[in-house]
Amino acid sequence: MPAPATPEKSGAQSGALARRIISALILAPLVLGLVYGGGWPFLLMMAAAGVIMTAEWVALVFGATPSAPRRAEFWLVAATAVLATLLMPVAPLAALGLAGTGLGLGIAWRTMNRQPVGVLAFGVPYLVLPLIAMVWLRADPVYGRWVLFWLLATVWATDICAYFTGRAIGGPKIAPIFSPSKTWAGLGGGMAGAAAVGVVTATLLGADGSPVALALLGAGLAAVAQIGDFTESALKRRAGVKDSGTLIPGHGGILDRVDGLMFAAVGAAIVALVHQGPSLAAGVLIWQ
Repeated sequence: MPAPATPEKSGAQSGALARRIISALILAPLVLGLVYGGGWPFLLMMAAAGVIMTAEWVALVFGATPSAPRRAEFWLVAATAVLATLLMPVAPLAALGLAGTGLGLGIAWRTMNRQPVGVLAFGVPYLVLPLIAMVWLRADPVYGRWVLFWLLATVWATDICAYFTGRAIGGPKIAPIFSPSKTWAGLGGGMAGAAAVGVVTATLLGADGSPVALALLGAGLAAVAQIGDFTESALKRRAGVKDSGTLIPGHGGILDRVDGLMFAAVGAAIVALVHQGPSLAAGVLIWQ
């Protein structure tokens, strides 16, 4: 059983939860509206997110006040993220090539400066691939907005159900060295919540939807999202900080809010590539 919380700790937790809820109520409609509308407003949101995510990543891996060479790396990665994001809807292969070029230039830069290349070799795919995956899926004129709605709902349900299930049940931790609060019970609750989203989505799709397939896919992506959570937790622990930033009250930075979505989006894009449907995003949502 979890240890009983003191009144002071309970009050702090309640205050943090209230800030999280208020921030979510403000940001969620904005994000959903831009996803629904698509077009340039959506692309600009994704590009802006790429710049902020890059700044937070640089602060985590290089320190809060990077030197001039590290600022150059920020601009290189941020430019790669923005340009690849804007190019993805019209030329996906060119966008991937641009991401590869940015990665190659970054590795060459660090090699010339006799710096380890591993951090950058991880950072560019970590930041760029989720952005272009979401833009690529949204570009589907038939199911684009709906697959992103489903993906967002799946990740949000995972986070919410994992949080409350973990607090209620407690039990063994999954990987305390990375994230001391994540439990196996929480993971199970998150996967159940994501599966429920899949069943609801399949019901809304009608004859084209498969409740079993979308429930299993949602549960699988919930587990993938938790890997994203652990990855960012490892970066924060390495940097010795609690949050990646302070932009969102109650949530921290952008990376704190989208760490699971980043991995789940790439997972959904891989599903779309492997299970090809009548349209791009149909490979994710339509199972018959």
